[in-house]
Amino acid sequence: MPKITPHICRHTYCSNMAKAGMNPKTLQYLMGHSDIGGTMNTYTHLGLEDAKDEMIRMEELEAARKEVAKTEGKKEIKQTMFRAI
Repeated sequence: MPKITPHICRHTYCSNMAKAGMNPKTLQYLMGHSDIGGTMNTYTHLGLEDAKDEMIRMEELEAARKEVAKTEGKKEIKQTMFRAI
Protein backbone atom coordinates (compact mmCIF):
# COMPACT_ATOMS: atom_id res chain seq x y z
CA MET A 1 0.00 0.00 0.00
CA PRO A 2 1.49 3.38 -0.93
CA LYS A 3 2.13 5.94 1.76
CA ILE A 4 -0.46 8.74 1.38
CA THR A 5 0.27 12.05 3.07
CA PRO A 6 -1.71 15.31 3.24
CA HIS A 7 0.82 16.76 0.79
CA ILE A 8 -0.10 14.11 -1.79
CA CYS A 9 -3.72 15.18 -1.34
CA ARG A 10 -2.69 18.73 -2.35
CA HIS A 11 -1.29 17.39 -5.63
CA THR A 12 -4.46 15.36 -6.23
CA TYR A 13 -6.70 18.34 -5.45
CA CYS A 14 -4.72 20.60 -7.77
CA SER A 15 -4.79 18.07 -10.62
CA ASN A 16 -8.51 17.41 -10.21
CA MET A 17 -9.38 21.10 -10.19
CA ALA A 18 -7.27 21.72 -13.31
CA LYS A 19 -8.97 18.78 -15.07
CA ALA A 20 -12.36 20.20 -14.09
CA GLY A 21 -11.47 23.45 -15.87
CA MET A 22 -10.84 25.75 -12.93
CA ASN A 23 -9.22 29.04 -13.87
CA PRO A 24 -5.44 28.61 -13.32
CA LYS A 25 -5.11 31.91 -11.44
CA THR A 26 -7.94 30.93 -9.12
CA LEU A 27 -6.27 27.58 -8.55
CA GLN A 28 -2.96 29.33 -7.83
CA TYR A 29 -4.71 31.49 -5.22
CA LEU A 30 -6.44 28.52 -3.58
CA MET A 31 -3.17 26.58 -3.45
CA GLY A 32 -1.42 29.55 -1.84
CA HIS A 33 1.30 29.75 -4.49
CA SER A 34 2.98 33.06 -5.30
CA ASP A 35 3.96 31.81 -8.77
CA ILE A 36 1.69 30.15 -11.35
CA GLY A 37 4.63 27.95 -12.38
CA GLY A 38 4.52 26.06 -9.11
CA THR A 39 0.83 25.44 -9.50
CA MET A 40 0.90 24.36 -13.12
CA ASN A 41 4.27 22.62 -13.38
CA THR A 42 4.75 21.00 -9.97
CA TYR A 43 1.30 20.36 -8.53
CA THR A 44 -0.77 19.67 -11.63
CA HIS A 45 -0.29 16.19 -13.09
CA LEU A 46 -2.01 15.70 -16.42
CA GLY A 47 -1.30 13.16 -19.13
CA LEU A 48 -2.12 11.98 -22.63
CA GLU A 49 -5.67 10.94 -21.69
CA ASP A 50 -6.33 14.45 -20.38
CA ALA A 51 -5.06 15.99 -23.63
CA LYS A 52 -7.25 13.61 -25.65
CA ASP A 53 -10.31 14.48 -23.56
CA GLU A 54 -9.64 18.19 -24.02
CA MET A 55 -9.36 17.83 -27.80
CA ILE A 56 -12.68 15.96 -27.88
CA ARG A 57 -14.25 18.69 -25.76
CA MET A 58 -12.98 21.36 -28.17
CA GLU A 59 -14.39 19.47 -31.18
CA GLU A 60 -17.77 19.20 -29.46
CA LEU A 61 -17.70 22.92 -28.64
CA GLU A 62 -16.94 23.80 -32.27
CA ALA A 63 -19.78 21.55 -33.50
CA ALA A 64 -22.17 23.24 -31.05
CA ARG A 65 -21.08 26.71 -32.25
CA LYS A 66 -21.72 25.69 -35.86
CA GLU A 67 -25.15 24.36 -34.95
CA VAL A 68 -26.08 27.59 -33.13
CA ALA A 69 -24.85 29.69 -36.06
CA LYS A 70 -26.91 27.54 -38.44
CA THR A 71 -30.11 27.90 -36.39
CA GLU A 72 -29.59 31.67 -36.09
CA GLY A 73 -28.99 31.99 -39.82
CA LYS A 74 -25.48 33.37 -39.40
CA LYS A 75 -22.85 32.70 -42.00
CA GLU A 76 -20.12 30.38 -40.75
CA ILE A 77 -16.67 32.00 -40.55
CA LYS A 78 -14.09 29.99 -42.41
CA GLN A 79 -10.35 30.38 -42.33
CA THR A 80 -10.35 30.94 -46.09
CA MET A 81 -12.24 34.18 -45.49
CA PHE A 82 -9.08 35.76 -44.13
CA ARG A 83 -6.06 36.60 -46.19
CA ALA A 84 -2.53 36.56 -44.84
CA ILE A 85 -0.64 39.78 -45.47
